[in-house]
Amino acid sequence: MKTDLVKGFRDIEKAGKRLEIKKIIEETFKLYGFEGVETPIVEYEEFVKGENQNDEAVSDIFKLEDKGNRKLALRYEFTFQLKRLAKNKKLPWKRYQIGEVFRDEPIKSNRWRQFTQCDIDIIGSKIRDEAEILKIVSELIDKLGIKVEINVNNRKLLNEIIDELKIKKKEQVMREIDKLDKLDEKEVKKNLKKFDAEKIIEILKKPKSYFKRYDSFKEIEELEKYCKFYNIKINFVAFLVRGLSYYNGSVFEIKIKNEKDSVAGGGSYLVNGVQSTGIAFGLDRIEQLASVEVDNKKVLVISIGKDKEAVKLADKLRGEGVACVVSFDKVGKALEYANSYSIPYVVFVGEEEVKKNKFKLKDMESGKESFVGVGELGEKFCKL
Repeated sequence: MKTDLVKGFRDIEKAGKRLEIKKIIEETFKLYGFEGVETPIVEYEEFVKGENQNDEAVSDIFKLEDKGNRKLALRYEFTFQLKRLAKNKKLPWKRYQIGEVFRDEPIKSNRWRQFTQCDIDIIGSKIRDEAEILKIVSELIDKLGIKVEINVNNRKLLNEIIDELKIKKKEQVMREIDKLDKLDEKEVKKNLKKFDAEKIIEILKKPKSYFKRYDSFKEIEELEKYCKFYNIKINFVAFLVRGLSYYNGSVFEIKIKNEKDSVAGGGSYLVNGVQSTGIAFGLDRIEQLASVEVDNKKVLVISIGKDKEAVKLADKLRGEGVACVVSFDKVGKALEYANSYSIPYVVFVGEEEVKKNKFKLKDMESGKESFVGVGELGEKFCKL
């Protein structure tokens, strides 16, 4: 039997840091009143594709077929599922979701075909809600110890500029503009020449004050105003597009400082005709960058012929919030087990310990041993 991993997928054996990051993300979302939801991984292919079938992400969906020959697909993001969830909701409706999404795309560095996305969306949003979402980004990234910059633009503004230049093929032109931070400018200009649109590059390079002539720039200014209320700094980036064509207003990209990679992105769009806004964080990228301490205060309780007492002690410690594993092996083998799984503390439960009602506690890193009373053990671990 072949047990190799499928290309683009991976086992994550040590998920402690990921779980801690998820916890921080979820707690932050809840602080701002977002309600958690869960949705199916498998949907009808037609629903997954939606109206944006030319988007690169949509073209990369995993296609399936069930025994009834129904055409299905794995979800590539969460946003399209809001069309179903948002029906008849009292507005504004604030929801978050953390889960796996799938894309059948070429494998790149730090990019997998199955990855974890963390989304927040506000259905029935105003520009002030966009500012709140960027505040959540700022607060969350700060908690995780990542240095980023928040870049924003507006699709309406880009449409105004494209219309002014009488450029056709809007979607194709926007896709080329979106490559400006990834490809050489000459290469992007060459691609834009096919659509007689290379002049747009010079406009997008102009200073911020130039764009005040466009009516849609008022939305950028309003977003800046509300961001100041939240005490967060945003950068206007005229060539920021974002890859998905459903965005119809503000777009956001959260970039790692002094790098090309981003950790989050989003913008504003319609859900069932209702103006909405949202942002998605990539957990896999955040995991690599976050400074998060994982609580590893696990204890191995070793029974030395006192199984009943060892189990009772472990139950008591768990009741006080201390993670425990009980070993019934010989001491040497049990200590070997503790080392192999980096368990930092060991408690011995033998005849002498039971008689004295004091247990030998060993720090596996320093080798230091001490006797601790049963009533003090839980308290001691909480302080360690």
